[in-house]
Order: sequence, then C-alpha cells, then structure tokens
Amino acid sequence: MNESMDRAFMERAVELGRQARFWSSPNPAVGCVLAREGEVIGTGFTQPAGASHAEVMALHSLADARDAVAYVTLEPCGHHGKTGPCTEALIAAGVSRVVVALEDPNPLVSGTGIAALRNAGVTVEVGLMAPEVERDLAGFLWRMRRGWGRITLKVATSLDGRTATASGESQWITGLLARQDVQRLRAESDVVVTGVGSVLADDCRLTLRLDELPLPDEEKARALDHAPHRMVLDSRGRTPDTAQILRGDPAMVVVAEGMVPALGSFAVRLPADEEGRIDLGAWVRYLGESAYNEILVEAGPTLSGALLAGGWVDRLVIYQAPKLLGQSARPLAALDVDVLSAAPQFAIDDVTRLGVDLRIIASPDPEALRA
Repeated sequence: MNESMDRAFMERAVELGRQARFWSSPNPAVGCVLAREGEVIGTGFTQPAGASHAEVMALHSLADARDAVAYVTLEPCGHHGKTGPCTEALIAAGVSRVVVALEDPNPLVSGTGIAALRNAGVTVEVGLMAPEVERDLAGFLWRMRRGWGRITLKVATSLDGRTATASGESQWITGLLARQDVQRLRAESDVVVTGVGSVLADDCRLTLRLDELPLPDEEKARALDHAPHRMVLDSRGRTPDTAQILRGDPAMVVVAEGMVPALGSFAVRLPADEEGRIDLGAWVRYLGESAYNEILVEAGPTLSGALLAGGWVDRLVIYQAPKLLGQSARPLAALDVDVLSAAPQFAIDDVTRLGVDLRIIASPDPEALRA
C-alpha cells in the first residue's frame, strides 16, 4: 500500500464526484477511480437518479477490473433500488481492494456495503479524505442524519449590511463576478426558495442565466438539464398569477393551511404557526420529504430574519459590495436583538474576493446551535 498514491487516486475521485453535483440529487454526488499497478484504468461519477452510480460507471469504462483497487468517495450501496447494488458489481468484477472516504449514513446502506465487500474477501479501508467529502456532500449527509438537507441563506449587501435602497432598488448591488458566483450556487442547489415579498417587489424568476453561469460547457449542460426547483413561501397566497416565477415550469407556492388562494396545482399547503405564517418546522420537514439535499434561500429581510432567528440557517453566504446605502435602506434581516447574547452567532469559514466585491461564507457557531 502506497499512502501518497492512495491519496492521489482519492483526490481524483473527489474531483469526479464534484462533476456530478449538478445532476445527481437526490443521490449523493459520488466519484470513483479504478486503479491497477499505479495506473488509473477506469473512472466514473454518479449519473441522474435512476441511472448508474459512480462505481458502475467506472466499471463500464474498462474491459477488465480484476485485482484493481477502487477509490470511492462514499460507501458503495449494497441494496436494490432503481439500480442494482454497487457492491455486487465490484465483487463480480474481481476488485481486490476498496478505499472509501466516508461511510454512508443512509439507513439503507450504513455499513452494509462495507460489510458485504469484506464478507466477499475484499479488503476495505475507510476514512481517506473524509473531511473533504464531508464538505462536498454536506446536504445529502445532513438529510440522512437529521431528516432535511443543508439550508443556505444567500444575501447581497452593501458594506453597511443593506440589501436595497429605501425605495426597493437592489439591481445590481454587486458586480458581475459575484452575480456569476450566485449562478453557480443556484446550479449546485436542488431548490431555490424566496418569500412572497421578493416576488411582489422584484418579480424575480430565480432561474439559471446561461450567460452568467461560470462553468465549463459539459458542466453547464448538466446544470441546465437539471435546473433547481423554485419555491415561494407565501403564507396568505399573495403571489399574482402574472408573476414571472409562475411562467414555464411554475414554482411551488407554499401557503399556510386555511388559506384559499386562487392558485393552481403547484400550491402546497403546510401548517401555520400561531401568527398565521407557514410553520418553518413543517417546512423543513417538507424539504426532507421532498428529498432536497441543497436548499438555497434568496429572500428579503422578513424571511431571512425568521430563518436566522429560528436557527434554521446552516450556511450564510454574503456577497458584499463596497458601497454604503445608509440607515434608511433595507436591512439584511428583520431581527429584533435587545442584548448581544441573543444575537445569532456565526463563524467565518471563508472570505474570497470576487472583483471589487467580497464573498463571505459563515456557519453557525457550534456553541450556539440548536440542541
């Protein structure tokens, strides 16, 4: 066993998995490399739901896998779903060793794939590059472990934390590179969510814009073929029939139970809270039932504030422009914080310059997470 070689092959598997991130959902975006005598002999990554998994794609890319080593970013499945078990395919192909980054927390897999391989005499090692794969598969892993995927709140602000002028003007606070990065973020998401306030104020579409999608042609094609679903949280059913977000393949409009809006079959009714608004706990359960791994929220201060106050934000992505909009401009979030100890607390994970703007990625402080 050569540790540096193992790492190099797993790095390639991780890169392959990232190529699947635009179309694999609800399945995880997995990469696989087959190697023999220090040479790559086959590669694959997850295809759209119902099609082949990464291991099978890698096996199909070569004629003979006997005595090969398979490097897989997530535990191979050992159950029958829409496709056959990957473990059976690896065993039948004569693979002698499998290196796995992470055990799959999916209850249908969760150790059974590794056990099946070992029972067949295949050497299995687990843990190489696990932190990197944890980050790449965060949405899927969180959905398996807690019942719903990763919720990312994206906002574009000025230096003083304002998202629009007092009159509502917000296009464009940030520059082209930041807007292109938002398109990438949308493409990596399974559903893009906004509030009815944004629909009424901006008549937003939340679609992918081909001219601003900063991806190689092959990845761009996968992203456009599997564009994210769109969703409007609209407790009282105020979304107008003429809204752009309802054109073409219409967005889901989520309303509070008891409301009878003039909406079509794309309306979803969820329980209301004490104030008559959509119960956010019911909403995240619905996201889990819908098998969304990556949920991107692009909303105004009301919905953003409610998500932050409730502790529902797993990742905060702020695009900050070098502008000042002043005290009358609209805030990032509608929050009432009387004492500092009650403020939502985040840790800065990354700061990247995008042209003249900054992209700040933050996650909740572990000590402040909901129990």
